[in-house]
Amino acid sequence: MTQLGATVTPEGIRFAAWSSSARRLWVSIFDGQGNRELDRLELQPEGEGVHALFVSGLAAGTRYGCRADGDYAPERGLWFDPNKLLADPYAVEIDRPYVYHWRLAARRNEGADTAPLMPKAVAKVLPTVPVLPSLFRPGGLIYELNIHAFTKLHPDIPEEQRGTIAALAHPVIIEHLQRLGVSAVELMPVTASIDERHLPPLGLSNAWGYNPVTFMALDPRLAPGGLKELRDTVAALRQAGIGTILDLVFNHTGESDRLGPTLSLRGLDNQAYYRHQPDGRLVNDTGTGNTVACDHPVVRDMVLDTLRHFVRLAGVDGFRFDLAPVLGRVDGAFDPAAPLLSAIAGDPILADRVLIAEPWDIGPDGYQLGNFPARFLEWNDRYRDDARRFWRGDAGAVGALATRLAGSSDVFGKTGQPASRTVNFIAAHDGMTLADIVAYERKHNAANGEQNRDGHNDNLSWNNGAEGETGDAAIADARFGDQCALLATLFASRGTIMLTAGDEFGRTQRGNNNAYAQDNAITWLDWAGRDQALERYASALGMLRRAVPAFSDTHFLTGEPADATGIPDVAWLTETGMPLAEADWNDPARHRLVMLLGDAGGGRLAVIINGDRRQCVFALPVREGFGWQPAIEAQPIDLARPLPGRSVHFMIEGLAAKGRAGKGS
Repeated sequence: MTQLGATVTPEGIRFAAWSSSARRLWVSIFDGQGNRELDRLELQPEGEGVHALFVSGLAAGTRYGCRADGDYAPERGLWFDPNKLLADPYAVEIDRPYVYHWRLAARRNEGADTAPLMPKAVAKVLPTVPVLPSLFRPGGLIYELNIHAFTKLHPDIPEEQRGTIAALAHPVIIEHLQRLGVSAVELMPVTASIDERHLPPLGLSNAWGYNPVTFMALDPRLAPGGLKELRDTVAALRQAGIGTILDLVFNHTGESDRLGPTLSLRGLDNQAYYRHQPDGRLVNDTGTGNTVACDHPVVRDMVLDTLRHFVRLAGVDGFRFDLAPVLGRVDGAFDPAAPLLSAIAGDPILADRVLIAEPWDIGPDGYQLGNFPARFLEWNDRYRDDARRFWRGDAGAVGALATRLAGSSDVFGKTGQPASRTVNFIAAHDGMTLADIVAYERKHNAANGEQNRDGHNDNLSWNNGAEGETGDAAIADARFGDQCALLATLFASRGTIMLTAGDEFGRTQRGNNNAYAQDNAITWLDWAGRDQALERYASALGMLRRAVPAFSDTHFLTGEPADATGIPDVAWLTETGMPLAEADWNDPARHRLVMLLGDAGGGRLAVIINGDRRQCVFALPVREGFGWQPAIEAQPIDLARPLPGRSVHFMIEGLAAKGRAGKGS
């Protein structure tokens, strides 16, 4: 299909838009401030739904929008209204953020022209960058972050730069990421989004960005320097050995349900761009009011063009797909061989980009963990839940924990593949923070204005004896230990791992497990008040993970020899150093486990996990001429003495004569 959007040439600009059912399409040209409409030019049909027009004399920087006319029958999914200025779905830059206003949702003939309320697209000539190989490899550490919240309060970032993409390139941020051993940052949505209609009356705004309007244009609040700002930041991170992954939302848009605003796709061709029930109602597999029709060829092309756009023009290393089953739905049913998923996996521009699926939506058969194509890594909520259950003290959790530590072969090994596609995480942007998991038994979402009805009710969390903030030193110590244990479990796990920004130093959302609408101190990272002891421990874990390739290897741990040495890749032991018997695995009271890795860079490495609240003496198998030493120097261990309860310890085996061989620091 012909190139859509605004194509700038030395002679002028060619505007092109697609609609299968509009009778007329126009491009509106605005003044340099985007406030006054200078001209309204009708696009001409070119066949296959494409309407286009070349306008001579226009240049890069021209501000414009679209309009469409046709039948207006919302009950049949037709929303044509030439009084609605529409954002070009292929806009690469907009001149201001989207701001919700009730007039954007007014019915035809009931509202004035919406041009004063809408951002204008800016025609651009965008230079491409060399498509360098992706830095990220499965098994690395992904660091999920919210651009605005991440540096809003950072004292070392220039004030005018705080909360923007450019702040990620500041040396103090790069140094922090390197200390943790971050392989790639995963940026929560940076494309232009709009607030849900219920938020402005509550004095709230969408802080996460999971409510997009245009898929390619960056949000001016996050990237005041436009695509160049993203490109320069990606390059600076790459120079430091850190990749960049974009979290993109193709499953729905901010046009919401039938009461939502008409901003772009709805006004151009609602029936084609969104999925509908047979009676004309919008399908809501996303919980947001609409569902993008990713099985439509025009939508498929738009998604692919968006991904290529960010690779060619910004050099990003890959993508995380929000509510990814929507991308694989064909006629409503999920199909791992869906045309869009196959096209993404097989596209030559995307050939080595990392692809990560959030493998669930709320539609029929929406839980698809383990069922995406082989190119896709997947967020593993089974890992999250089993790790939390173990450390909460649930009975019979040791076997599930071992399976998660070993790569979750029960989920990702079903097709016989030897390597895991898991993305292991304890906490993510959605849900409680790591610190809140061990400080709150219940969600505390009153600030969201929904009477605490929103957010998950079962968080698999615990409070160590008091709900929320406390001055009790013993409770504070217990919470610190639990955070260390959870972090150690994550960093000792096979496959890709993900840490959400601030969890390495104790960030809290005060028990709010759905803080999407809290663009304030609830979500802004408190750099000045961070727990530096926890941060140092997290950095030590990152150093150890980098030093021990067995952790980041993506092949499942099986207990069988991994190479010609004949040494099993893992052994699961009791605290006495003996292999776990069947009765041990099934013992509901067992909360102690030793994971003995057979190859840890020349010696064996033991991960000692004491999930019991009682102290315990652990014995490790000893080979003649070898000795066990702490793998983290700041964590001294004497195996002759009981190890504390609720803790994880790392021991590495080296030649006895070399003393502290392989101490991992």
